[in-house]
This record gives sequence, structure tokens and C-alpha cells, in this order.
Amino acid sequence: MSGEELRLHRSRAVNERLHAAVPGGAHTYAKGDDQYPQDLAPVIDHGRGARVWDVDGNEYLEYGSGLRSVSLGHAHPRVLEAVRRELDRGSNFVRPSVVEAEAAERFLATVPTAEMVKFAKNGSDATTAAVRLARAVTGRRRVALCADHPFFSVDDWFIGTTPMPAGIPPETTDLTVTFPYGDLAAVEALFDRYPDEIACLILEPATQTEPPPGYLQGLRDLAHRHGSVLVFDEMITGFRWSEAGAQGLYGVTPDLSTFGKALGNGFAVSALAGRRELMEWGGLRHDGDRVFLLSTTHGAETHALAAAMAVQTTYVEEGVTARLHALGERLAAGVRDAAAAMGVAGHVVVRGRASNLVFATLDARGRPSQEYRTLFLRSLLTGGVLAPSFVVSGALEEADVDRTVDVVGQACAVYRKALDAGDPTPWLGGRPVRPVFRRKV
Repeated sequence: MSGEELRLHRSRAVNERLHAAVPGGAHTYAKGDDQYPQDLAPVIDHGRGARVWDVDGNEYLEYGSGLRSVSLGHAHPRVLEAVRRELDRGSNFVRPSVVEAEAAERFLATVPTAEMVKFAKNGSDATTAAVRLARAVTGRRRVALCADHPFFSVDDWFIGTTPMPAGIPPETTDLTVTFPYGDLAAVEALFDRYPDEIACLILEPATQTEPPPGYLQGLRDLAHRHGSVLVFDEMITGFRWSEAGAQGLYGVTPDLSTFGKALGNGFAVSALAGRRELMEWGGLRHDGDRVFLLSTTHGAETHALAAAMAVQTTYVEEGVTARLHALGERLAAGVRDAAAAMGVAGHVVVRGRASNLVFATLDARGRPSQEYRTLFLRSLLTGGVLAPSFVVSGALEEADVDRTVDVVGQACAVYRKALDAGDPTPWLGGRPVRPVFRRKV
């Protein structure tokens, strides 16, 4: 199937409307049309389960739904029922709703390593609140983040460290330092270089690789020995690693942690959770200086909190995390077999935990290649698979995974032809896809 056969004429027209009204043509850079092959960036009309339909009527199996946020599948009936129930009762009031207490108690029962929780609408607000709280508690200014993890916040303390630091004062960026994942000695050296200056260590507890034995506990011990706060960013690992997050799976409790994405199954809700001793600094029941922790007009919208409660109930009662792992394992095995069958096993590489799979596209010399990623994405799209990653949702069926593997096999056949030709250009259909973080447009 060619790009023209996909009938993306309406999508292209809507993309032009988006660029005319929205900087970047999307409200999240990772959803931009520069992340997709030229003229093959579908604009979505609706979704149900693991499928989405674009404005041209094309149907796709979707992976990485909502940037990993829709882990149960689109329009999940249990979640929608809970949301509708609250919509009829009002969504936002001048005082807290009883739903706020219920949602907090449900979260703390699901993530028992946390003692208090405060909700917000997006992950950046939660991670920045964690950093602010750590600075307030420790009286220190520096933040140490894991350099191997791609994203923590839209706020200056993080974005200033990326290739897109325009508009951020250097003196702000200078307060952020970095460390590599899995290397305790490097963190120890960082504490030695900045004695009594580092307010917190912030990292994802795991990403594409499992933490080395003793690493997370070692980080906790180092942070506490040096008077610092340990923060786990569980935006992705929360629920996908276990219902209680990666901290529940690995048995290491951070001082603070942040959750989002899967928590609302597409509805806007995030959470900052942690030890009562620290979280109370943002409350009213202490004698110290007040900390402006989190205070958002829409942070406690009742329908979003109802969605979060329904998501947690569904995960626990239906064993969703185990299902995600089983589906991911089936997909990873199938993709590896398909790549091997076409002689590209060293070039199309599946990585990560089964519930959070990504793929790498490598050139003839084994280097990451945006050109080969473009070729691969183009083949997937024309085969009816929308997959910027291979992150599964619980709505997928085994037959969907098997169909995806068939499409991957077709993509790998094209990949082999490009490798044999020594140039993927004839199969790109236009400019290659671009990384999100880059200095120039």
C-alpha cells in the first residue's frame, strides 16, 4: 500500500489548519507531524479500544496510545461510567469535594509506599513540585537528574539542560547537574563535587534496562547520607511496572514520587506522593515556613479523579499489569523473529520492559538512524499500524499483536532492500523524521 492509498488528504488539510493556529501543529511536541514521514501524519478522528480512525476514515492498530497514558484502551467502559457519574454532579467547587478524599485514599491504598498524595493535571507540575519541596526541605539549590532519561518537566530546571534551552536563563540551568543511570560511584562523586548543595536526586526508577542489583537502594542510601531527597519519576513506570509502581516492584521506597499517564487512562490527572514528613511542608499542620507545593484550579476535577479511581480498580481487579507484560512479550518475540527472518535482526531492535517496549532503527553500521526510522514508520503506517513505539495497551488482543508482527515483517523486508541498496532515500517519501529535542527547526 502506498502513502496515497492511505487517503490522507483530509489529514494533510487539518495539519495545515493546526500549524496555522497552534505552534508546532500539536499540543505535545512528540505528537508533531515532524515525528512522522512526510505527508503521512494522520489526524485522529476517534478511537475505541486499541484502534483509532483518522479523519480520512483509515483504521489503525495504535501503540503508545496518548504517549503511554491510555493503557486500558480508548473509551474504556469502566472509566467512562465513573466519569459520567461525576459529570452529572458537578466537576469543580469552591471547596474540596468528597471525591478528593476518596481518590487520595484509593491512591494510597494502591501505592502503599506513599503516605500522602496531592493531585494535579500534568506530570511537569508534579515533578517541579517535588523539586521545589526538596529545595525547601533541604535549604539547597541544586537538582541532580539522570542524564539517561529523556524527559522530566517543561519547566526551566529541566528544559534548560536540553538542546532547546531558548528563553531560559543560564543561571537557572547551572543549578541542574546530571548523573548516569546505574553508576553509584558517579553519584557519590557528584555529592563530593557539590557538598551540601544537592537538594534531590530525580530519576525514573527504570526505563529500557532493569536497575542493576542494589542500585536503587544504593541511591536511597547515598541521598540520605548526604542529606538529599530521592525522587522517583513514575510517570511511565507507575502501573505499567506494577499497580504499586516500580517502587512496589523493586521494594525501594523513595522520599517523593510522581505519577501520571496511565493513572487517568487519557484523562488529565497526575500525582505527587511521598513521606508525610516531607509532604506536610506543603500543608497547614506544621510550624515552619509555608511551601507553595501544588495549587491548581483544575487539579481536583471530580471526573478526572473518578477516572483515576476506576483505573486503579481495573488494574487491581483485572490484573492489567500482567496482561500488558504478556502482550508485550508476545509482540517482542514476534518482532524479533520477523526481523531475523528478513536478516535485519541487528538493525530493527526491540528494547525495554515488555509493558513498555520501544524500538531502535539502526543503519548498516549499527548507528541509530532517523532515515531508517522513517522507512520503518512508513511501512507500518501503510500496513495500518500506528506505532511510534511498541508500547501496548490492555485493549489489544493476541490476534492484534500477530497482525502487527505480520506488518513488521513487511516493513523488515523493505528495510532489507534499503540496506542492500546502501541508501534508504528511495523509500522515505520525503524528509526524514526529526528528534523532538533539537536546536534548529
